[in-house]
Amino acid sequence: MMEDVASDGSGTEKNRSGRRARRVRMTGAERREQLLDIGRTLFADKGFEGTSVEEIAAKAGVSKPVVYEHFGGKEGLYAVVVDREMRQLLDMVTGALTAGHPRELLEQAAFALLDYIEAYTDGFRILVRDSPVAQSTGTFASLISDIATQVEDILGMEFKNRGFDQKLAPLYAQALVGMVALTGQWWLDARRPKKAEVAAHLVNLAWHGLDGLEPKPRLMGHRKN
Repeated sequence: MMEDVASDGSGTEKNRSGRRARRVRMTGAERREQLLDIGRTLFADKGFEGTSVEEIAAKAGVSKPVVYEHFGGKEGLYAVVVDREMRQLLDMVTGALTAGHPRELLEQAAFALLDYIEAYTDGFRILVRDSPVAQSTGTFASLISDIATQVEDILGMEFKNRGFDQKLAPLYAQALVGMVALTGQWWLDARRPKKAEVAAHLVNLAWHGLDGLEPKPRLMGHRKN
């Protein structure tokens, strides 16, 4: 008869009498994913500086050289985690921008970011943290800029229809996406009001601001330059 066994979390199983049973070995791909999951959780909770290779290895039940073997160190692991999260967020936002009325497109973009924050909370915490590690994929600011580029095309068409200067579309795209992103950072911890209500208020401000847009905005204060 086979003995019932339970895992101790490190890949070594123990039977109910406490004796060591056979060790379940992970494949290289499985170990890599395990380290990424553990690193993602620790980076979200403690940040890059507060997380050590020793802690990552201990959580995975492996020695430090295993982490170095897969990622070359903490920096390499962090870079992969950040790259995955950035691609996930960008894919969700750009994928949401399907055909529709410009106001509906604003709603879709706002919902996409809030959906990401809700479903990938740890990932968003990592993205908005400042880190000394230079990433080949850039920073959260560069990711927001990439998303703004998608919105820029939508605004450009709307500006053309209204007779506004299309060259200003990038400026407005950055402003709109930045507003949604900063609100998302606040909502990350607040979580009130509900997601749909937050999206509605964001679009209310953005759309009615655009609806009453002056072709040539004027300054009312004493500063003119």
